[in-house]
Amino acid sequence: MIEISTPMKVHDKEFEVFINYQDILDNIKSMAYQINEDYQGRSPLFIGVLNGVFMFAADLMKEITVPSEISFIKLASYQDLASTGQVKELIGLKEDLSGKDVIIMEDIVDTGETMHHLWQQLKALEPRSVEIATLLLKVDVFKKDIPLKYVGFKIPEKFVIGYGLDYNGHGRNLKDIYQIKE
Repeated sequence: MIEISTPMKVHDKEFEVFINYQDILDNIKSMAYQINEDYQGRSPLFIGVLNGVFMFAADLMKEITVPSEISFIKLASYQDLASTGQVKELIGLKEDLSGKDVIIMEDIVDTGETMHHLWQQLKALEPRSVEIATLLLKVDVFKKDIPLKYVGFKIPEKFVIGYGLDYNGHGRNLKDIYQIKE
C-alpha cells in the first residue's frame, strides 16, 4: 500500500511527515536488540521521561527480552516551540536506584539540558550504571557532555511532533513523526 502524505495543520503551524511509523518501529527493534545484548544476565530499570516518551517506551518495552522494570518521571523544559532552558521536576522517582542498572528513555534530546539535569540526579542515587536511550537526537544543537548510548534517529534542528511529541499539547497521538513545513 502506498501512503500519500498530506500536510496537516496543528494550531497555527503546518507539518509534513518526516519519519514514518514503520521506520520508527524498525529502528526501535534494532535499538532493543542492542539493549538485549548489552544487558544479558542483568535486569535493568527503564525510566521513561513523560509525557512525550509514552509511545516510544511502549514500543521499546515490547521488544525487550531481558528481565526488566519500568518507571516514569515527568520533567518539563519546553514552552511553545522552544526550550526554556530551565528544568522543572514535576513527578519524582520513588524507586531505590542503588546498585541498579538504569536506562533513561527519552523521546527527543536537543540541547541536552533536560537530560543532563536528570542524568546528574540519577547518578547521585548511586546506581550501578545509567545509560540513555533516545528516539531522536538533534545533533546540531546538542551541547552537553552526557553519554547517549542508544540513539534512534539523528535529526536536524527542526521542530517535530507526533509519536508522543507535541506542539502545545496537540499531535502526540500521530503515529508518524512530522516536521514543520517550510
